[in-house]
Amino acid sequence: MSKRNSAASKTAARERLRIEREREAKRAKTRRQIIVALSVVGVLAAAGGIGYAVVQANKPGYWEDAAKAKLVKPANTSGKNGTTVVMGKASAKKTLVMYEDPRCPVCAQFEQTVGATVKSDYDAGKFKIEYVGATFLDRSLTGEGSKNALSALGAALNVSPEAFLEYKTAMYSAKYHPEETEDKFKDDSYLIKVADTVSALKGNAKFQSAVKNGTYDRWALEMSKTFDKSGVTGTPTLKMDGKTLTGSDGQGNAPMTVADFTTAIDAALKG
Repeated sequence: MSKRNSAASKTAARERLRIEREREAKRAKTRRQIIVALSVVGVLAAAGGIGYAVVQANKPGYWEDAAKAKLVKPANTSGKNGTTVVMGKASAKKTLVMYEDPRCPVCAQFEQTVGATVKSDYDAGKFKIEYVGATFLDRSLTGEGSKNALSALGAALNVSPEAFLEYKTAMYSAKYHPEETEDKFKDDSYLIKVADTVSALKGNAKFQSAVKNGTYDRWALEMSKTFDKSGVTGTPTLKMDGKTLTGSDGQGNAPMTVADFTTAIDAALKG
């Protein structure tokens, strides 16, 4: 090999090395630019995420919006906001006022134990029933099941007082009433499932639409305010002529047995 060829080969090799180094430098620069760009995107995304979280936290909740929605009163109600719910025969001279929270486990126990007797006396015309619904368990336990169930009860009341009472009984049944810490009543589909056990509500498209659309959500909130203003601090509470009906436990609790209820209601009816 001549010295010229050897020199040319070395020159070519150095040129190839230079070109390769330039290419590598360009690739390194590109990688740095990509990393910087991604870092900026990440920061912006994080900032955006924080901003979104702040916006979401400051947005009014669903039930806050419901409180401002148009008030739709169920049929079979009276009073300014439709929160007076009195049912029964016109001939019944006295009214049993029942204060209940849909999520209340003691209300469920009362219904399962004494409910049939209450209904029998009601059907016999011994007294009317006035219902006052509460939602305080949503506050103490967190959740929305009491409000949602009360709204669904409003939809049932719009069908008929009988549908309302049967639906309330189904809600409190051993089969369908959840533990108070389980917020099952927040799900419309579950409330409709329970309603399907009531003949007047089963497959009732208007009722189901009212539940799904929250037609009576505002009404439920107004009813809850009525309870809060009543001075009653626990559920179930039963009153007649302004006097609280109590059982034999000496603690001022509602009568939780048929015998205690019969004794208390008979005395109240005579009073």
